[in-house]
Amino acid sequence: MAHAFLPERAVLAVSGPDARAFLHNVVTCNINSLKPGGARYGALLMPQGKIISDFLIYAPVATPETLLLDLPAARLEDLVKRFTMYRLRANVGFEPQADSAIVAFWGDEAAPEGVEAFPDPRLDELGTRAVVLRATAEGLGGDAFAYAAHRIALGIPEGGADFLYGDAFPHEADMDQLGGVDFKKGCYIGQEVVSRTQHRGIARTRTVAALLAGAPESGTEIKAGEKTVGRIGSIAGGQGIALVRLDRAAEAKASGLPLLAGDVEVTLKAPDWASFDMEGV
Repeated sequence: MAHAFLPERAVLAVSGPDARAFLHNVVTCNINSLKPGGARYGALLMPQGKIISDFLIYAPVATPETLLLDLPAARLEDLVKRFTMYRLRANVGFEPQADSAIVAFWGDEAAPEGVEAFPDPRLDELGTRAVVLRATAEGLGGDAFAYAAHRIALGIPEGGADFLYGDAFPHEADMDQLGGVDFKKGCYIGQEVVSRTQHRGIARTRTVAALLAGAPESGTEIKAGEKTVGRIGSIAGGQGIALVRLDRAAEAKASGLPLLAGDVEVTLKAPDWASFDMEGV
């Protein structure tokens, strides 16, 4: 079965006449152009440009003044606090949907009839996702590990596993590659830092695909000799995702040094959808 209830995700409703304008002004993606039935990938950043939380944003057809955020449950409380701090006089409310849950569908499987499914805006191959009642999600069940393996095989990073919230910039999490940053929309929190990185082309750290000759533990440092090059994140079989310094990886290759996570050899490659330069890595 190619569907999965994702219990580590939470749903936040952002509602009110100013919901769209509020989100558009604070998050990295373009909300003004989001059509009913559509989805966006974005994040709320610190003023210094680091990611507080990333999320998928859905625009249900039946509720034009409500947008639904699909986000890591561990980030929900902090995100609500941050949004509330930035609300000022905007007519917008933030309501966690404790009775709702996220289900993902991929491959040839579609959402059940009558369920509004949203295309995952990061990559077509990820499939669709739906917000349903938690009881419905639990009844559908599915295999969350199979979905994780599907995500990892595509090289799609996940916050908390492949990059750390409060520590990573959008370019390091490949958000610029996956439609998570709109570079034409104008100001939002942290925009100056992100734009500077984009225009100067100075994203030396990236989340990339890793081919593994063994089974290192998630979180294991990748080293070239005594020098740390990066860290292993999500793993499924012989594939993984790694957060790496591309310049250090290139130096290691030029020096003939293998990349090792513990005693496991690691081969780095750009995901098929990535356009950043990994020449010499």
